[in-house]
Amino acid sequence: MEAFLHQVFSGLANGCIYGSVALALVMIYQATHHLNFAQGEMATFSTFIAWALIQRGWPYWAAFALTVGLSFAAGLLIQRIILRPIERAPVLTNVIVFIGLLVIFNSLAGWLFDHTVKAFPSPFPQNSILATRWFSAHEMGSFLVMMAVLALLYAFFRFTPVGLAMRAAALNPESARLVGIRVSWMLAMGWGLAAAIGAIAGMMVAPSVFLDPNMMAGILLYGFAAALLGGIDNPLAAVAGGLIVGVLENLLGAYVIGTELKLTVALVLIVGTLTLRPNGLFGKQVVTRV
Repeated sequence: MEAFLHQVFSGLANGCIYGSVALALVMIYQATHHLNFAQGEMATFSTFIAWALIQRGWPYWAAFALTVGLSFAAGLLIQRIILRPIERAPVLTNVIVFIGLLVIFNSLAGWLFDHTVKAFPSPFPQNSILATRWFSAHEMGSFLVMMAVLALLYAFFRFTPVGLAMRAAALNPESARLVGIRVSWMLAMGWGLAAAIGAIAGMMVAPSVFLDPNMMAGILLYGFAAALLGGIDNPLAAVAGGLIVGVLENLLGAYVIGTELKLTVALVLIVGTLTLRPNGLFGKQVVTRV
């Protein structure tokens, strides 16, 4: 029973990271109705920046804060410089650009930091008070960091004028323009927030999986599964989907299919959700009059 509980709680810790990646995907999807295939590679590149700063002697949390800030700025600039000109382009054009960004960030990470696997430090010592019978210190610390991020995002979107403007721009851009909201800039800020959230997720997962240019490939797949399972149009549902995916991945990997095939859980969830419940468990069905 203790081993079972450990798998469940460890799955919840992983699920927070999957949920954060899913949240970043949903934020961009709500504004553009496209999935950002480069989200994982952007997070990996941000994590490499944090690693380089730490190697130069920066304290962990100072490197963490600077990396989050740089990632926000990079996401905003990507939208304004690269994606803004193709806002009204066909879907295939946007998909090709996203795939191009994926290849660019992956290649840059390998070129600048090489392809060797690197150890990324954890800010949570193993002998700290965060360690419990079912959580390691890093798992508990990651869980608390991601919960804090989600709480701050909720407060931002619920109580601040900019957050409310971003929600309005995502839900109804035409009406938002009529009341004076600069929809394009709100979209750019959404990209910045998504890049910052991805950077945090990357820095939290790197101590567990080690750092290399392809670190987030599997994590992004779990993030896709979480977003689809919860509901691609609902940020909170995507986070809930991440927790469900994390627990299922751990339990099935430990007791059913083995750790070597755990990634197939995400693939099965993606195909099953799209086939049986395309709106997700908590997504709403949209009916359009034609």
